Amino acid sequence: MIVRDFNEIIENDRDRVVSDADWTSVRMLLAGDGMGFSFHITFLQEGSEHTFEYKNHFESVYCMKGKGSITDLATGETHKIRPGVMYALNNHDRHVLRAEEELVMACVFNPPVTGTEVHREDGSYAPAEETA
Repeated sequence: MIVRDFNEIIENDRDRVVSDADWTSVRMLLAGDGMGFSFHITFLQEGSEHTFEYKNHFESVYCMKGKGSITDLATGETHKIRPGVMYALNNHDRHVLRAEEELVMACVFNPPVTGTEVHREDGSYAPAEETA
């Protein structure tokens, strides 16, 4: 059984806290935990806008706090993000995520991230074999 305390990670395990421009991700489960997915709590700064395309990963996201939107760049369709809304990037969808208020999101990645990934210029994470 794996049990982790978010507050202890924030205070004592800074290796599991990754930041980039306008977001911070607390990596609760990583590839090394052997679960087949990773689990993160991610904070997106109010007023920020992010273009992502996870070419090497699938991601599912559940909004716990805040308000924003996500736009599918292939279709132009925009969806509101608020607490209780989940989205899944089942086609490696290139998208723009906007935070009207600070967003607090629970994120699951498959394959799992190793822990140190930050977004590359194209909005993706490197494949696992490049980060291991």
